[in-house]
Amino acid sequence: LHTPMYFFLSSLSVLDLCFSTNVTPKMLENFLSEKKIISYAGCLVQCYIVIAVVLTEHCMLAVMAYDRYMAICNPLLYSSRMSKSVCVRLVIVPYVYGFLLSVMETLRTYNLSFCGANEINHFYCADPPLIKLACSDTYSKELSMYIVAGYSNVQSLLIILTSYMFILVAILRSRSAEGRKKAFSTCGSHLTVVTIFYGTLFCMHLRRPTEESVEQGKMVAVFYTTVIPMLNPMIYG
Repeated sequence: LHTPMYFFLSSLSVLDLCFSTNVTPKMLENFLSEKKIISYAGCLVQCYIVIAVVLTEHCMLAVMAYDRYMAICNPLLYSSRMSKSVCVRLVIVPYVYGFLLSVMETLRTYNLSFCGANEINHFYCADPPLIKLACSDTYSKELSMYIVAGYSNVQSLLIILTSYMFILVAILRSRSAEGRKKAFSTCGSHLTVVTIFYGTLFCMHLRRPTEESVEQGKMVAVFYTTVIPMLNPMIYG
């Protein structure tokens, strides 16, 4: 188990654990209790962790795609190119990127003014329903949200698609049927996770936060915050 693939998988599991423990306990408490409340500080913390984990997972899935590219396209150089120190740096960078960028996004949410009933139309504190509650100008917050989400999506997807383009070429050039089967089996789990992750992400975040989009996003959010962290270990298992 002391290989880069399992090292990256353990990091992905930590992210899934952070996601589910941040959202699910409070969501279950709200389902079971009459007073469905969360403090302002608690809401911001929840929002911060959600954004941080999502941004970090973007990068982590891209790192895992690069790892598969190195294993299949450069097998002779794999052990030297993917040394322990390189793997540690490849894991640290996504965490630093995600958690620092999330500070900026959470501060923009903190600077919004809220008034009225402050009833969050969601199962947890997320940017779209919070923006709908704000009674101050939300243009800069929305613009920042789209830029960060768009940049992270495009950047990580480009790395993933480029890696798999080279992997596909290498598989098609392989003369060994057993080698092709092994390559497809090692990539199948990662591709499944990427498809589920990005499919739900596009449904949730890349839409203007209107009443209709927030309502539709609530059911997607339940799948996103509880089902995906549960599915990932099963898919990779």
